Amino acid sequence: MTEHIRPIVERIKGLREIAGLSPEVMAHELGIPSELYLEYESGTVDIPVSFLFEVAKTHKVELSAILSGDNPRLHVYCVVRKGKGMEVERRRQYHYENLAANFINKKAEPFMVTIDAESENAQMEFSTHHGHEFNYVLEGAMKIVVDGHEIALSEGDSIYYDSGYKHAMKALGGSKVKFLAIVFPETKGTSV
Repeated sequence: MTEHIRPIVERIKGLREIAGLSPEVMAHELGIPSELYLEYESGTVDIPVSFLFEVAKTHKVELSAILSGDNPRLHVYCVVRKGKGMEVERRRQYHYENLAANFINKKAEPFMVTIDAESENAQMEFSTHHGHEFNYVLEGAMKIVVDGHEIALSEGDSIYYDSGYKHAMKALGGSKVKFLAIVFPETKGTSV
């Protein structure tokens, strides 16, 4: 487990323990196998952002509280300077930067995502999460697969999709890809 992941898994475990839930019950609430939940909670496998979204939603906390340990405080606006977003390291080839971590009660989670060129030869890692997602390519090119549909996107291209379907992406063309990802988590009684 990397030093960056350790505090995140400790916060996940702490939330579960505060709620008085066993790992098995928590896994059931999140809709994943108990073994997988325990791997996430121990930090022995990569933790998908989709899992972190579900933990935040289940415990009614902000995603940034799980990532940083701090609760967001801003209500009117939040400025993030270039390269100064909250870093979210999950997988070796992916780099996420949360662009609104300190804004409370967000209706969406904006991320600047960079995928290394070496992901082109790696196996795609699929995920799902409630809600919708919008991706806009800023530089490079990428392949995204949504529910079995393969789409190539280049600089200036965008895609909006239901993130409840299995999806994954990787860089194309031997260079990194950088894109804006806005995740719209689904809330009860609201269709986004």
